[in-house]
Amino acid sequence: MNILVVDDEKDIVDLIAYNLEKEGFAASRAYDGETALKLIQTAPPDLVVLDLMLPGIQGLDVCKQVRKNPATARVPIIMLTAKGDEIDRVLGLEIGADDYLAKPFSVRELIARIRAILRRATVPDNGTDVFRFGNLEVDYGSYEAVRDGRKLDLSPTEIKLLIFFTKHPGRVFTRDQILDQVWGSEAFVEPRTVDVHIRRLRAQIEIDPENPEFILTVRGVGYKFKK
Repeated sequence: MNILVVDDEKDIVDLIAYNLEKEGFAASRAYDGETALKLIQTAPPDLVVLDLMLPGIQGLDVCKQVRKNPATARVPIIMLTAKGDEIDRVLGLEIGADDYLAKPFSVRELIARIRAILRRATVPDNGTDVFRFGNLEVDYGSYEAVRDGRKLDLSPTEIKLLIFFTKHPGRVFTRDQILDQVWGSEAFVEPRTVDVHIRRLRAQIEIDPENPEFILTVRGVGYKFKK
């Protein structure tokens, strides 16, 4: 699998790429947003490790453009940031990043997160069962979702989250339970991440995300898929 590492600090790129290659991955390198976009559009990688602060085109703008292009919309992205403010992390997730990691970080933790996201991106062997509810269809075999006949561009985490909910309609799950089931035991994410991804998922599947009809909030507990 090919991982694209994007950072304006060459030492960081080389360190990450070296360790990825030691783990059996192929690693591509980019040091600015423009080069990263060209590489992603020419030959979409299996995952992008993307720094928030880049010369020229910023990391957030790279993420936006990747998500807008149907050919690259489902490429997983891990955002790197030197900023500690929660607003930066949340903004990255809302724009379309699958995960974030604040600098300085452990390379071992980064690789663990990469493996966890790539596992979520792998199509599970669930046969060809299709879940239908109202104008929404979720195909467990093709790992795709359709609303009103239009295929949705969901990230690997979003589709796995949707599959998880539709396989347990009516059951209420806490944020920690959702983290365990969707992100897995190797994920290093906060419960707040669940809220951000559910908000992104609602924006795709709901007619009115502010008044959802599919994924409902159960105050003081968590979330459930309407039965």
